Amino acid sequence: MSDTTHDGAITMTAPPSADQGLSAADLAAKYGLSVSGARPGMAEYIRQLWGRRHFILAFSQAKLTAQYSQAKLGQLWQVVTPLLNAMVYYLIFGVILGTREGISNDVFIPFLVTGVFVFTFTQSSVMAGVRAISGNLGLVRALHFPRASLPISFALQQLQQLLFSMIVLFIIAVGFGSYPSLSWLLIIPALALQFVFNTGLALVMARLGSSTPDLAQLMPFIMRTWMYASGVMYSIPIMLKDKPAWISDVLQLNPAAVYMDLIRFGLIDGYGSENLPPHVWMWAVGWAVLFGICGFVYFWKAEERYGRG
Repeated sequence: MSDTTHDGAITMTAPPSADQGLSAADLAAKYGLSVSGARPGMAEYIRQLWGRRHFILAFSQAKLTAQYSQAKLGQLWQVVTPLLNAMVYYLIFGVILGTREGISNDVFIPFLVTGVFVFTFTQSSVMAGVRAISGNLGLVRALHFPRASLPISFALQQLQQLLFSMIVLFIIAVGFGSYPSLSWLLIIPALALQFVFNTGLALVMARLGSSTPDLAQLMPFIMRTWMYASGVMYSIPIMLKDKPAWISDVLQLNPAAVYMDLIRFGLIDGYGSENLPPHVWMWAVGWAVLFGICGFVYFWKAEERYGRG
């Protein structure tokens, strides 16, 4: 197009752009552009996660190996740390405070060690989940991958660590008269359900921790309270026999106590079904399904926001 100015000169003006007046969304649609890091649909997200399964496993193994790489005892600390905790709890709670009341020593020691090992599995998964995004921002911002890979990988790392510890736990159980039997097979589904529960909880904490870094400082106090309320060092029905029944029921049905009780029941000969709350397997499945599904969806909903800002 041309225009004539007041002095007779001719100037050329560009024709109006075909994109003039289009919004950013319209322009993106016109040229096939998409938001960088946009959240995919649920089915596609699960497919992407499955495609990263080798990364998830390798990342968890690398973290596990590096965890004690600077210590002289190396990977032995995976077992030594919970064992030392169990010894301290036995001295304070079992001997001094008498929480082993009504439980023979042959049962109480494997009872206590099982509780410490199993609760540490959940505790470590939660604490690792809180820092899964905020502690790996460089990786999150540098690479495009489903962010759920990180909390899932950390939960898998804690499962592998527990499996190392279980070898020592089996030796302790045998040493105190609980020999291998078919009931030991119950440990497998109990641990599988606990892993699903832990993973869901780690996903929830990963999203919360990504936006509230101070949560990592608060969680040790919350986890300590949860541990004391879950019967790690004592039998809930025995210690609360003089309290209202609903208090014992609530504490026994919290997920940490449910999974500890199932593994104790499968492992320890003197820990019979009378120590379990009613419908305990139903509760174990329910907690795993609830947190596994809801935790995954809750984390997926914020996929676009991780690593931003």
